[in-house]
Amino acid sequence: MTTTKISYTQQGDYLLPDLKLPNQPKVEIGVFGKRRLRYLEHNRKILYTNLLTKGKLTAYLADIDEQAENMFDRLVSQLAEREGVTEQLKAENQMLWVKKMNSIRNRAEEIVNHELIYS
Repeated sequence: MTTTKISYTQQGDYLLPDLKLPNQPKVEIGVFGKRRLRYLEHNRKILYTNLLTKGKLTAYLADIDEQAENMFDRLVSQLAEREGVTEQLKAENQMLWVKKMNSIRNRAEEIVNHELIYS
């Protein structure tokens, strides 16, 4: 039998338990991971709370961020290849290349957001 000692802090007329979350590893979370975090905090509160209290939130966000970055890079290269946006075009007409690459990157970002981040 395990006995755990719970300490309390007086707040006005109430005694509140001193709860601490488990330590989570320090991991750098990118743009997509931060977007997923905001989405969970505002729209999927139960999932967010469960991941946070189990100490799995950081690992989950790092995994989502890595998946999203890989998907984004893959989509950008596939769309650029399909639309003929090459280094030759970049050398010949930089403004057209920038225009097309910005369009491709925006579409890829929207796909990643729809498929992974906001679902």
